[in-house]
Parts: sequence; structure tokens; C-alpha cells
Amino acid sequence: MSQKISPLAGKPAPKSILVDIPKLLAAYADLKPDPSVAAQRVAFGTSGHRGSSFERSFNEWHILAISQAICEYRKSKGIDGPLFIGADTHALSQPAFESALEVLAANGVQAMISSGGEFTPTPAISHAILVHNRGRKSGLADGIVITPSHNPPDNGGFKYNTPNGGPADTDITGWVQQRANALIEGGLKEMKRVPYAQARKAATTHEHDYLNTYVADLANIVDFDAIRSAGVHMGVDPLGGAGVHYWAPIAERYKLDLTVVSAEVDPQFAFMSVDWDGKIRMDPSSSYAMQRLIGLKEQYDVAFACDTDHDRHGVVTRSSGLMEPNHYLSVLVDYLYRHRPQWSTNAAVGKTVVTTALIDRVVHRLGRKLYEVPVGFKWFSEGLFDGSLGFGCEESAGASLLRLDGSVWTTDKDGLVPALLSAEITAREGKDPGELFAQLTNELGKPFANRVEAAATPAQKAKLAKLSPDQLQSQQLAGEKIEQVLDKAPGNGAAIGGIKAIAASGWFAARPSGTEAIYKIYAESFKSEDHLQSLLKEAQSIVDAALA
Repeated sequence: MSQKISPLAGKPAPKSILVDIPKLLAAYADLKPDPSVAAQRVAFGTSGHRGSSFERSFNEWHILAISQAICEYRKSKGIDGPLFIGADTHALSQPAFESALEVLAANGVQAMISSGGEFTPTPAISHAILVHNRGRKSGLADGIVITPSHNPPDNGGFKYNTPNGGPADTDITGWVQQRANALIEGGLKEMKRVPYAQARKAATTHEHDYLNTYVADLANIVDFDAIRSAGVHMGVDPLGGAGVHYWAPIAERYKLDLTVVSAEVDPQFAFMSVDWDGKIRMDPSSSYAMQRLIGLKEQYDVAFACDTDHDRHGVVTRSSGLMEPNHYLSVLVDYLYRHRPQWSTNAAVGKTVVTTALIDRVVHRLGRKLYEVPVGFKWFSEGLFDGSLGFGCEESAGASLLRLDGSVWTTDKDGLVPALLSAEITAREGKDPGELFAQLTNELGKPFANRVEAAATPAQKAKLAKLSPDQLQSQQLAGEKIEQVLDKAPGNGAAIGGIKAIAASGWFAARPSGTEAIYKIYAESFKSEDHLQSLLKEAQSIVDAALA
């Protein structure tokens, strides 16, 4: 059950594992998916359609079909404003962008592409949609984000964001997926398309300055005066991602002591250290992937990184090195709700069911309301949109929050803002987030947490997703009475696609992966590392019994 750590983990990527970019791009154009093979069909997981052109799971046909389906969906819903589209630095993102634009132009959609072909972070798209739609009842905008997030260099990803700025919900993605697959089955005969050169020159294609619009607005969500006057010395590693050219303008505009550690962009991501399983992954919360920045921790008061589409953050402090996402998120909640006086006193704290219970304790002490939802950032979009949530976060280092005045900022994850907030926290508290976490755990208890994965067949995954509390045979969990078993999230009553069992000093949750042939068990103890191991072991046997 324990994860097997690769001998390459944490080491510089050897040439032997680097992806062959020309071959990857050729496969995108040349290989056609077979819709009778499940793995080659359009499939929207929690974050859009993802795959690799080598495996015929992310090819030109997929993108043409999805783009056409999105055009038809918008038309059916009367969404006739501009569509904001942007791409990250993965090799497959550019050809996917070109395919999408060919379809958008042919369908007469007003497409907003980035000025000068600049890479576009996910939060900059969400931000652009919301800024356009503010105060409007008609001519609403939506968007397309082309990114497989922190996934390996041979991956591509494509997702649709609705007029509320957030990722589309399952009813929408289900419709788009079904229509796209029908288009592929019909040989794309119903798809409209013009050549790329023509699409670029179309009257409906407009350049939009995502970078400067987003950067100029940051002063409305981060207290740069505090950072500047405290002289916080910062380092950032964009990990060769979509926000690579955003950091220098941020430093310049707000006169910050911020060093960009590397501005290198390389579709092979050869500068990365290898992740735990021997793959290259631009994951800012993995200590294996973050070796470069961890090595520089003594040089800065606080340093940070973002993943490839800049919707996740990783924070490195002098006091504690790379912080676990759950640890930093707990500090962030505690800090924000004490330093955002203009937020509504009713603004709740959003978290997913597998995010640390330390946040529950922080929220209780703050006298705030907790809003606990299934995995997937889309569950926070409405609350962030209407201000009923001040902050929403998930254990994989994804978060977004309100502006200083309590109005909406983004309804999709933003990696840049939580990264910059690590400097605001350091400036205003006189301690870095690592020191503040130590203080928090002295007061509220120290969590020991882990997540493990195990192989699962599609049938087992389906069974696990439908587990109900009464199927759990056990009354005990690591020597304590099980107080609650959930198959629905307490915040919104939505199915969590698995189960969560809670005892006095620990909990576990089990759910199938949306993208891989595995299931995941999350566990957390407020007692000890030994108690955590018992939780994981018992969780494993409880799940095994339920799947048998």
C-alpha cells in the first residue's frame, strides 16, 4: 500500500526521461482517437479533459470536437459575450489553442486571446471573465483554459469556465463531453472550422492584455504597502509555468524586493527535479519537485512557486522549508479572517472533505462558519462569486479568496495571490508562515496526515464511489469510537463519491481517483505518527472489506 519512491526522486531530470517534443506534436496532429475505446473518448474529470497525444487521449480531434460542443452549448444558453481563452507552457497547449481558435472563429465566437501570444495563468482567465461580467445581465463572457495543471510534460488539458468565472459543473461538462464524443463518432462532419491564419485575422478574434489587467488589480487583494514597508525579501520560482512573465511586472509595479529565481520556459521541463514516482511533475507542494527552491530557503525571508497554470502555490520558509499545503492553508485562514475587516462577518470558510481538520479548529476559534464540500474547486465558485465565502481551499494547494473590500476576485483557483500573501503575513505578523504554523499547533493541536493510493479496477472504483455509511462494518477507528460516517458533504449535501469516517482524534476518507485506475485514502491524526499509521491501516482494511 505504501508508495514506492523512485530512485530518481528529487534528483535532476536525466535525459532518458525527457519527452520527445516533435514526436509529441506529431502524435497530436496525426493520431486519431477511436471512440469505441473508453480511454480515447472525451472525458471531463474534476478539471476538464486531460490526456497525452501518445495515448490518443489528447489529440487534435478531441480539441476540435470539444470546442465545437462548447460553441453549441453557449449558443443554446444564450451566452453571446466574448470567450476568454488562454494557454499554459505545456507543449500540447499551443496546438490545442490553435485548434480551438479555428473552431471558435468559424462559429463566429468573439475570442479574447492574449496580447503577443503571452502564456495565461488560470486565475487571469477567471479574473477576466468576472471583470467583464460585473454589473451585466446580457452579453456575458465565459472562457477556455488550456492546461493539464502540474501534470507531466507529455500531457495536455482543456477546460471550460462558465460566466461565473469558475470551472463548469458536471451537468455542463457532461453535456459537452457527450456532444464532443458524438461529433468524433460522426467523423467531425458537423464541426465548423477555418484555417488558423484566417482565424487569427478574423474580425471576431481580439487581443486582450491579461498580464497587465491582472497585475494592476492585485493591489485590491494583497497589501503591498505592508510588504514593501517591512522590506520582505522574496524569491519566486515560476517552474517554467504560465505566470513566468507576470512576476517581474508585479515586482516592478509594487516596488517589491522580489527575485525571479528562473524565467526559463522549456516544454520538456528539463530543469525540474524528478517527482516521487520518477516522473516530471510541476507540483509546488512536492518536496521532490521543489528541490531548487528548497535549496535557496536561507536566502529569502519567504519564497514561493506555482504550478504550470499558476492555480496552485507552494511556500518555502526559512523556519520550516517547504510547507505542506494543509499547514499553510491553516495559517492563511487564521490570518485572513483577522486581517480583512471589510469582509462580511457571515463570510464562511470553504474547504473540501479531505482538507485538514486543523482548519475546522481554526474556524471554530474565529467564530466563523465552515462550509465543507466534495473534492473539486467548482463547489466554491458560487460562494466566492456572491461573497458568502471569504476563502475556499483544497488540500492540493488550491485556493482563492475575496478582494480586500469583500467582493469577488476569482472563482477558480489562484496560485499567485496565496503565494504573495505569504509575504504579507510575514510583514504584518513579524513571523514567517512556518513559525505561525508552529504557534497554531501549540494552541490547537498538531496534525499528522498522509495520503496513500492503491490500484483499483473500474468496478471497484464504482463500488467505492457508491459506498454508504451503513456498509461500514466497523464501529471503531484506531481505538476510538467512530462518531460520524459521511457519504455526503456537510456543507452542501453533495455526494463525496466515497466515504469519510470521523473519530475524536482522527479521521480517514476514501475515494476513487477521477483520472487514474487507483483509489486514494486520506487520513489525519491529532495524536501521533503511530496513531496515523493505525488509522491508515484500519482504513485500508475497512475499505477492503467494503469492496470485497
